[in-house]
Amino acid sequence: MKSAEMQEKISGRQVKDVLYAQVARIGKAVCSPKRLELIDLLCQGEKPVERLADEAGISVKLTSAHLKELRLAHLVEARKEGKNVYYRLTGNTVADFWVAIRSLAEERLLDLQAELTKLTEHPHELKPLNSKELLGLAKSGEVLVLDVRPPSEYAAGHLPYAQSMPLEELKKRIAELPRDKPIVAYCRGPFCLMAVEATELLNKRGFQAIRFEEGVAEWRAHGLPVETRKRKQH
Repeated sequence: MKSAEMQEKISGRQVKDVLYAQVARIGKAVCSPKRLELIDLLCQGEKPVERLADEAGISVKLTSAHLKELRLAHLVEARKEGKNVYYRLTGNTVADFWVAIRSLAEERLLDLQAELTKLTEHPHELKPLNSKELLGLAKSGEVLVLDVRPPSEYAAGHLPYAQSMPLEELKKRIAELPRDKPIVAYCRGPFCLMAVEATELLNKRGFQAIRFEEGVAEWRAHGLPVETRKRKQH
């Protein structure tokens, strides 16, 4: 092989190595389970470090370290407000990435499938709904959609026609709910247990309730609309 051709081949190889190395930065940044959880939490909206630490079950120091790695990969960004530091995703494509990688894991990993099955071991009378079916039923008023996440997450983005009723308020506000129509509760997505707890409580109290396993990130990934304005409570 001529020297010029050899040099060109080496140069091409070096370019490829650089390109793949850059993409690998994303893989390195999300190789930690806690970093994935932080991304999932930030899919719900902007949050301060302290709240992220509390919801992820780790120290503020460790949370900040994980967030630093996510920032280096340009997956999250921060802003300061007084003494507080707030984090958010750098864009909806990061949320789409989380939905895609989680969906791939659900498809390929039997252990994950088994764990997720445990969340639906107590089927109720209502059959599971897909996103478009739920949107149609909610629009026509045939079902009541409950968002059981914290109010700040509801305000940051929620499913159309959804009513905010945080899980911690559900017991004392249960009298506000109608008994003449099915209730569909959702929270942060397949790995979140708030909607599971909500539907169990509602069914024990005589309501016809079902958990919708997808959250705002999954809903948006399907190309469906997400509301950010506050919906009037009934």
